[in-house]
Amino acid sequence: MVLWGLLLGALLVATVGYLCLQGLLRQRRPKEPPLDKGSVPWLGHSMAFRKNMFEFLKHMRAKHGDIFTVQLGGQYFTFVMDPLSFGPILKDAERKLDFVAYAEKLVLKVFGYRSVQGDNRMIHSASTKHLMGDGLEELNKAMLDSLSLVILGPTGPSPNASCWREDGLFHFCYNILFKAGYLSLFGYTKDKEQDLLQAEELFVQFRKFDRLFPRFVYNLLGPREWLEVGQLQRLFHKTLSVEQNLEKYGISNWITYMLQFLREQGVTPAMQDKFNFMMLWASQGNTGPTSFWALLFLLKHPEAMWAVREEATQVLGEARLEAKQFFNFQVEALRRMPVLDSVMEETLRLAAAPTLLRVVNNDHSLKMASGQEYLLRNGDIVALFPYLSVHMDPDIHPEPTAFKYDRFLTPSRSRKVDFYKGGKRIHHYTMPWGSGVSICPGRFLALTEMKLFVLLMVTHFDLELVDPDTPVPPVDPQRWGFGTTQPSHEVRFRYRLRPVE
Repeated sequence: MVLWGLLLGALLVATVGYLCLQGLLRQRRPKEPPLDKGSVPWLGHSMAFRKNMFEFLKHMRAKHGDIFTVQLGGQYFTFVMDPLSFGPILKDAERKLDFVAYAEKLVLKVFGYRSVQGDNRMIHSASTKHLMGDGLEELNKAMLDSLSLVILGPTGPSPNASCWREDGLFHFCYNILFKAGYLSLFGYTKDKEQDLLQAEELFVQFRKFDRLFPRFVYNLLGPREWLEVGQLQRLFHKTLSVEQNLEKYGISNWITYMLQFLREQGVTPAMQDKFNFMMLWASQGNTGPTSFWALLFLLKHPEAMWAVREEATQVLGEARLEAKQFFNFQVEALRRMPVLDSVMEETLRLAAAPTLLRVVNNDHSLKMASGQEYLLRNGDIVALFPYLSVHMDPDIHPEPTAFKYDRFLTPSRSRKVDFYKGGKRIHHYTMPWGSGVSICPGRFLALTEMKLFVLLMVTHFDLELVDPDTPVPPVDPQRWGFGTTQPSHEVRFRYRLRPVE
């Protein structure tokens, strides 16, 4: 026993020594970006990066400029901070900068799903077919029905629905969007009351997983948390199993199409269950938090709330619900609401902070907009963080930290698409959904879901903050780089269904 302990100890020391040596030996080669390995062997800047990615990258850009390589846990990341230089990275036709390899490792770790050949193309194909055009219209109607069920209940509004209720705005938005989205995509049983109870319990478990998610990705969980993550994964695999889905109706054609592909590829039912968990997370992990920010910004900016309600009245007419009624309007009307579009685009600019990653396959030369060329080393990861380099750039977006509901509107109330940096028109003026091969395939569905929810809340409900002077909460620093940010604390609000006059 002692001998085995000594052997394992020696192996551990040798392994750590090798990893540290690798970091110590790496030097910047000619034409490579500035290299900053940090003061801790192998770990490099990991702790500062994980503590607050946004502040860390601000510091590194001030120190090194628009491109630099940093060591994070034995891996080298080259951050490109100049949005005018994004094109060669996002349009890499030769796939020397590979998104798929990194994504496959991540989904295996987080969801337990092992990718099969061609399933990334399949997801994009399914999304093109079922999350655009007629397919999207079908899902939009299902989402409106699900929002009615979740917000009003199976029999419509209750007699006391016009009484004021109080809740946390973040919990309220996340809870409703999750349950409505889940039911729209994964279907119902014959018992709507039970469906709502099951969706509520699933949301509770989803939030547990969500809170652990950033530290799970960074391998920072404690022993008990690792056990909890494993239990949560198994729970979702069971709840979303293809066997249980056989008992449901109304499952979206999007989900059905993708599962059919996996069956044809010989993927086991157990792995299909894990695929469903991945798609639930991908479709519902950001819509609730984004809707929270949108409603909070509207509540903090009365002129924006008025503009959205005025536009809705012009397009839809006066909105009122009587007893036993459900929400009912033509979803296509969303296409005629440029003010709401601008509100959502501005919300995403301020709240969406994804990281775009590409693995370097073979040494690769990157030409910046300045004309300077840099060599990227095989095996390193190229990273873009558009929130800092685009969304918060005052040259592109004056007063970047301010919420301006009409920032994306022209004087004629059409969508504004002309933005400039250094006098040059910039293509990537916001990137909440990513871009290139890694762009979110479900972005049209997600955006419509959020617009539907926000529209219903501002037209059919009276809303107010419990404390009108409460400031917009800062972002939870753990959430930088993981899609839509989340607030560091809850915001209390009141709401009631507008009484029938």
